[in-house]
This record gives sequence, structure tokens and C-alpha cells, in this order.
Amino acid sequence: MADGQDLSEVGRSGLTVPPLTGAARPGLCTDCGVSRMGDGKACGRACQFIAPDYEGLEQAAHGRVADPESGEELFFGVTASMHRARMATPVPGAQWTGITTSLAAALLETGAVTAVLTVAPDPFDRWKPVPVIVTDPADLEQVRGMRMGWAPTLALLEPAALAGHRRIAVIGIPCQVHALRALEAELGFERIYVIGTPCSDNTTTENFHRFLRLIDPKPDAISYLEFRADYRVELRYDDGRKRRLVPFLKLPLSKLPADFFPMTCKTCVDYTNRLADVTVGYMGGDGDQWVIARNAQGAELLALLGDRLVLRALTDKGRREAAVRGFMANTERAAGGLPLRSMPDWARPIVAFLQPRIGPRGLEFARARVEMKAIETVLHLRRAFPARVKNMVPAHIWRIAAKYGLFPSDDEIAEREGR
Repeated sequence: MADGQDLSEVGRSGLTVPPLTGAARPGLCTDCGVSRMGDGKACGRACQFIAPDYEGLEQAAHGRVADPESGEELFFGVTASMHRARMATPVPGAQWTGITTSLAAALLETGAVTAVLTVAPDPFDRWKPVPVIVTDPADLEQVRGMRMGWAPTLALLEPAALAGHRRIAVIGIPCQVHALRALEAELGFERIYVIGTPCSDNTTTENFHRFLRLIDPKPDAISYLEFRADYRVELRYDDGRKRRLVPFLKLPLSKLPADFFPMTCKTCVDYTNRLADVTVGYMGGDGDQWVIARNAQGAELLALLGDRLVLRALTDKGRREAAVRGFMANTERAAGGLPLRSMPDWARPIVAFLQPRIGPRGLEFARARVEMKAIETVLHLRRAFPARVKNMVPAHIWRIAAKYGLFPSDDEIAEREGR
């Protein structure tokens, strides 16, 4: 969306789409929206890609810091409760069963908040996210589903405050939530509920369209895409075709440009949205969604759904270490500018068959992805931005990466210890 463009006139009844001003920062920036706010110095205090303060912000948001010796907190952050979950009656048009938008709707319906800050699809491109302020729970129908690309959602904080909202909810990805938590005390809202989604490797909307063209002869008819925990991508269509499942190993990733995934995503230090009140995602869900309540406010959110939300015990299957070490070897090659080792074509169908049956599933799948992201962060930062390692890599990433022989050098921890 261009700077200053106002989409409120383009078929958006019930949604407020304030015009955006300003621009993203140069360099490592996911355009969370802070750089578009009035305080030009806010990025320096808030940005995950400058000097993240997860322990300080965990203490402020959750009342304590994640304990790496307690349960799964080494991998997933502060956890009050964690379940597989699904809506008893799936919400039509939702990406999974509609937990995220149902939580937001419940907050509006009960009066706990008067506005929800989230994203809707661009009226001209269903995959492009547009930041919106939602005040009517019925209008959340318009924001269901996945978007791909950058959305400066936090730029809506100032318009929301100017409109008189004092109790709000924000649905965001980890880099947005870190910035929100860093600025929360100075924003002036009475209460902010934070519904977080675990991130996945993002890319620009334009790059995503390129990916769609590679996986389907009629990409414009794809209405739904989801990377699932059973090692397959699910595609649905609005031209009458039946849904299609594509094994990860059969995706044309080798045909994508080297910068398809930006350096910000290759150096992400928070895959599970550790600072949200509640995290809703797929990684540990094993076919359902995966819900982590992190504090009392997160528990309050889940309680709003009552028996409409079905909670089940988590699964934990398979072993992750071989997969993670294979990922690490390929990442070392990629970070060094070498071509990735590819699997022979004859082996792909065999491995694609075996992966969902004997590969890591449930919590083990989630642990694997978190370890992969920690490894990727360290390796890519050391290559591309070595001077940033000491400030950008928080303690929880080093703890996770240690299992695979990645430890900080003295230069990489000296400044952090001095803060």
C-alpha cells in the first residue's frame, strides 16, 4: 500500500483503514509500523532487530522470565498452559478453525475492548495485507485467512488512540509484538490484549505470487494455502477444483531467488511470539491448532470462548535431531554462498511418504522448527552482520543453539552482559 493511500473508500464497510504516512527503515526492518509513527526515535527503543530485550519484556508482560529448566519454556517461552485446540464449530473462511478471529470477536462482544488492530486482504489482491481497525465483531469475517507480505499494523496505534479507543486488542506477528511491548507503557492505553501468531518465513507479496506461479498452472484461482505440520502444503481453489496436498519435498524451492526470504526472517529470534498474551498457531498442533496461554490475560482470553473451544492434550512423536542437523548443514552452505545439497529425484517420493509417518510431529515438530530458526539466526548474522550478533541474539537463542555446537564468542556476548 503506497504511503498516504486511503483504502477506506474501496468496499471496506465497517473497517477503518487510516492512510499511512512515513516509510519503513532501511536495512533490517519488517515495517511493523513504528517507523511510521510520530516519534522518530521509537524504533531504537522498540525494534527486535536492533537490541531485543526479551527477558525484560517477559517480566513486564508475564510477571516472570521464561525458565529454560521448566517444561517446554526453553523452546516456547513463558507458558501458563499449552494445548492442541480447535473451535467446536469451525468458522467459515478461517485459515484453520477460527480461534484467532473468535478471540477477537469475543473481546469486542463483551466490551473488553472497543477496537481490534489487525490486517485484512487488499481489495485488489487477496494475499496482500492491509492494516485495519475493527470495531464491530461481525466485520472480523473480512479479516479471516492468511496474508503474505509486510503490514505496518502498529502504525494504527496512533489513529486508534485519536479515535478515542482506550482498550484495544492487537493481532500480530513476533516482530510487531516485541515493538508493541517495548512501547506499551508509553502509549497511554488502559489495556492492550495481544493475540500472537507464531511467525513463518515471510516474504513480499510480489515474491509470494512468484511462488504461486511455480506450484500451480492457475495461481489466480488459489484461495487458500497452508504449510501444515504433516510436511505438506494444502491448496484450495475457487474455480471448482478439489483441494491439493503438495509434499514439502516437491515444492520448487530451488527455483526461488536467494533473497526470496529476506534477511529479517533469516535472523528472527522469536518464532513462537513469546511476548503475546496468547499464541495461536499450528506447529505443535499435529492437525489441530496449537494454543499457548502465557499469563493471566491469556487465560482470560481463552476462557471467553468457553465450550466453543475444544482443548486436547498435546502429542509428541518422532525424533528431530537428524532433521535439524541436516537443516544446519544446508544453512551453513547457504550462508557461505554455496549451493544447497539437493535430494535425488528418485528419493523424494520415498522421503515424502515417510516424513509424515516417522518424522517429528506435535511438540517434537515445534521444537525442531524453533531449533532450526535459532541456528539460522546465528549463522546468517555471523555472515551478513557479524557486529550485530552481540546485541541482536538474546540469551534464549544461544541456549537453544548450544545443543548443535553454536556458542557465542567473547565478542558476541561482552556488550550484552554489560547492559
